[in-house]
Amino acid sequence: MPELLCADDPEPSERTPAGPLYVPVRPGPAGCATRLFRTPLGDRTAVAFTSVRRLAGTLGPDQPWIRLAEPALRALTAPLGVTALAVDPSFSAPAPGPAAAAIPLPALRGMEVSTR
Repeated sequence: MPELLCADDPEPSERTPAGPLYVPVRPGPAGCATRLFRTPLGDRTAVAFTSVRRLAGTLGPDQPWIRLAEPALRALTAPLGVTALAVDPSFSAPAPGPAAAAIPLPALRGMEVSTR
């Protein structure tokens, strides 16, 4: 049953961010794409911030962003199966670095290798 709001209510009981949010994106050849993150349990989640300062404090000052309202962000990520939204997360794991170059193993000369 939907919750009814009266004019006397100071604010709705559902806590959703009011106004546009700062959403981290990654630029690509076709434009920008919303960055998706993982929760500690491995689920995908959208992330947004209430200020540029908070975004930069968590993801760094060079992180590109766009402004979106919360319903617009949810509409963008829902077709991808992402329903969770984290607003103002206080930390994130560092981005993975480039893979280390493979070190070739010396050839095994004159040695028998068993696969038993």
